[in-house]
Amino acid sequence: MSGWREAYEHSLSDPDGFWGEQSDLVSWFAKPNVILDRSHPPFYRWYVDGRLNTCYNALDRHVINGRADQAALIYDSAMSGVQVTLSYAKLLEKVAAFAGALRAFGVGPGDRVVIYMPMIPEAVVAMLASARLGAVHSVVFGGFAAAELAARIDDAQPTVVVSASCGLEPGRVVAYKPLLDRALELCAHQPRVVVIKQRDELAADLIEPRDVDWDTALRAGATDPAGCAEVAATDPLYVLYTSGTTGKPKGIVRDNGGHAVALTWSMRHIFDISAGDVWWTASDVGWVVGHSYIVYAPLFAGSTTVLYEGKPVGTPDAGSFWRIIEEHRVEGLFTAPTAIRAIKKEDPEGALVQRRSLDSLRNLFLAGERLDPQTYQWASETLGVPVIDNWWQTETGWPIVANPRGLDPLPIKAGSPSMPVPGFDVHVLDEHGNACQPHQEGAICLRLPLPPGTLPTLYNDDDRYVSSYLSAFDGYYLSGDGGYIDDDGYVFVMGRTDDVINVAGHRLSTGSIEAVLASHPAVAECAVIGAADQVKGQIPRGFVVLKAGHEVDHQSLASELVVLVREEIGPVAALKDVSVVSALPKTRSGKILRKTMRQIADGAEAPVPSTIEDAQVLEALRPALRKQQPAAGGDV
Repeated sequence: MSGWREAYEHSLSDPDGFWGEQSDLVSWFAKPNVILDRSHPPFYRWYVDGRLNTCYNALDRHVINGRADQAALIYDSAMSGVQVTLSYAKLLEKVAAFAGALRAFGVGPGDRVVIYMPMIPEAVVAMLASARLGAVHSVVFGGFAAAELAARIDDAQPTVVVSASCGLEPGRVVAYKPLLDRALELCAHQPRVVVIKQRDELAADLIEPRDVDWDTALRAGATDPAGCAEVAATDPLYVLYTSGTTGKPKGIVRDNGGHAVALTWSMRHIFDISAGDVWWTASDVGWVVGHSYIVYAPLFAGSTTVLYEGKPVGTPDAGSFWRIIEEHRVEGLFTAPTAIRAIKKEDPEGALVQRRSLDSLRNLFLAGERLDPQTYQWASETLGVPVIDNWWQTETGWPIVANPRGLDPLPIKAGSPSMPVPGFDVHVLDEHGNACQPHQEGAICLRLPLPPGTLPTLYNDDDRYVSSYLSAFDGYYLSGDGGYIDDDGYVFVMGRTDDVINVAGHRLSTGSIEAVLASHPAVAECAVIGAADQVKGQIPRGFVVLKAGHEVDHQSLASELVVLVREEIGPVAALKDVSVVSALPKTRSGKILRKTMRQIADGAEAPVPSTIEDAQVLEALRPALRKQQPAAGGDV
């Protein structure tokens, strides 16, 4: 623990000194002298007088330093069967060419480029090409509804929109171009150019002169490839939108300098990945995990990144992850607990794991949803490698709490992502802003200033940044997650603070009840919500999905689970309703839609969220959610 302790204490006692040293990890055109600008709190800025280029740090410097022929990106599509490996030199060539095309379309420093693409190499090329020009990219998850895409285009006001003809999902082809065309019909803002990558599975109709074919644009750009623009460290690199409670999406801003330093530091010290190692993040470039750990961090580090188009199950089976690891000699895998739970549900005995050689894999990293102890145990025993939880948010861009595998690794505690990462001053506060005692649950907050790589503000909305994150407790960033810190300093994240339920005056986290439900050998995954109750204020309701092959009586299982919760938590939990369901509604990034489930249970006509993975799952669940006086058990 000494390596972590020394780094952590140094980062808090002397942030200028600590992050000044780490800035040497990055190649600068003008090295910063001012490390942390405190002149306009709460708007703290890192490396204000430094100048650099993000694309240069991801590609050019590695080509210059002898990694031209090393694999930079391995594209593996379980949907189409296509595999492509791009060396650092080849990826740089494509990026410089597409940057030349964007420049010809009028894109320059500070201009915006909206990217609406599936998991194909062109998405990575478009991101890096924007960064090369000093432009600001905003990636929208491919397949997002037209109205949601329109809201993001109107907010970002891009010069160019880059998209593809289609995305591939198990059993279907999703046409992107009609969605994009409809979004642009809804938009007040119109881009100058729309670039479309035509895929073999479905060709899109191009509307001239606005629409341009990707391959045509790339050939034209190759005749005049673009070099790297010199930008300020505080200039924005990208805007990534999250759903806002007001209906207007919140644009999380990421700067160039702090982002490059923080992510480069994190790859080596948190994830134990160095130049030449093979790294795979099984996420999507539409989410922050894809930005940080598919594209930027592994390329900053000079490692090889795997870009996977497919699912953990069904493409073709629950062994797809293990195939990728074996074939590409993956050393570190980063995915969501939801993915592991899906695999565990289909292959509870881990038979498909035994068919593969996974000797290259050193660590499995999980984030995005709370890692319940049962999933941790299954993955640990099945894979035989350390299973490392980490907790962070779109807003922070990199882990807040983690087990630093590249320092002296900490002992693992199931249910905890471990200790705060250097730079993050983590506190748990009660409703009055007082520090909670060990094991006392409260709001997890971060003392300002936040470290490099975190959001400096919201896009064109400083007031909303302050009101959303900084107004609850003076001098603190409110994470929106609740949890506690134990006697050893380990942080336990129990879920969103709005997932804390109040049962007859007793505050209970749904995460603690879910942990008990998940411990049952028949349960693959579960969700608990707090439903309105006239007598007790709220009562917990549980929903469980069975492991594949488990044929049990649903009424008997529900009764067993009610008893189990009473034994583990006590009668105060008042859990009397457990429904066995075929699936839980989730976002495309793997988060269970507990808030939407709660709204439906309380009688609200909750709209289907734009981020949902499969709307049919939610529709199938509505009857069970709307039961007024449910008996224990029930099927959906």
